[in-house]
Amino acid sequence: MSLATALAATPRSLRPHLGGLPARMHVLHIANQQGLGDWLAEAFLADSASEVRLAKAVGTAAGLARLRHDVFDAILISHQPGELDALETVEGIRAAHPDVAIVVLGAQSEQEMAALCLEVDADAYVCVHTATTRALLWQMARAIERHQLLAENRRLHQAEQHRLSQEHREVERLLGQQRSLIANLAAIDGSAEKSAVPAVHTDVDATGNRPAHIDCEGELPERLVAHYRELLRTYVIMGSGQLTDEMNKLADLLATAEVTARQAMWLHLRVLEELIRGLGNRSARHVMNRADLLVVDVLVHLTERYRRRYLDRIRPPRQLTLPGID
Repeated sequence: MSLATALAATPRSLRPHLGGLPARMHVLHIANQQGLGDWLAEAFLADSASEVRLAKAVGTAAGLARLRHDVFDAILISHQPGELDALETVEGIRAAHPDVAIVVLGAQSEQEMAALCLEVDADAYVCVHTATTRALLWQMARAIERHQLLAENRRLHQAEQHRLSQEHREVERLLGQQRSLIANLAAIDGSAEKSAVPAVHTDVDATGNRPAHIDCEGELPERLVAHYRELLRTYVIMGSGQLTDEMNKLADLLATAEVTARQAMWLHLRVLEELIRGLGNRSARHVMNRADLLVVDVLVHLTERYRRRYLDRIRPPRQLTLPGID
């Protein structure tokens, strides 16, 4: 059954409502002369699958004027070569209304026109001589659904970008607070700027070598930085549950090198900032949360190592005397 013979279809009372179609659609029909779309309104009225409210406009200019004042779910454009070029009309509408569904109607075959319509960003082409009213309704419904999904996708993308932007600003704020914490520690230790303090030497390892004494702002060895960088990346993925041995080894290394709490924080902040910059636009919240746990874990282990050293120093082991020797 073609659109032109739609009035001969089954009576409306015998046609079930299809849940896949919108219950109502507000549609604008653009044609080249008044009264050309009367048969289309009658065809929609004869098919009860969806209630179509059809508005009409004569010519492209009138159609654009209607779009400035009204909102439509879909637009039907009658393609009539030499009188109304639907392809040019689609381009004009898309420039101002990228989110509206557009279906082109014409007498030419779909093989001839479908690709041309898609190239100008129309959603579909329907040949009025071969398509049914129901097929046209489904084409409009799918076009409307497509644009709704595209609009929803853009909205979700914008919301996600806004969330990531806020998240990165929060991360920068927290990193700034950690920088301030390191600066405050330096201000508290006023004598550190004038005297040498224990720091790490480029050849320090876990074998017990004593570090050289350099200024507290001296560079930490790249081997230690690389080791901590790898530990942070692993910690972000695995957490602390399976890294007990690695944490103990790192604490021993830092304690052997006599790294201060401020130096440990500086090391952590340097590696963390590198990792955050490498994330780009990806989420940094998980990385920041795990990194905060890591630095607490490191400082706790380091503090425990220094506490043991202090206790060993104030209570050194005593050699027990043999029985009978005073």
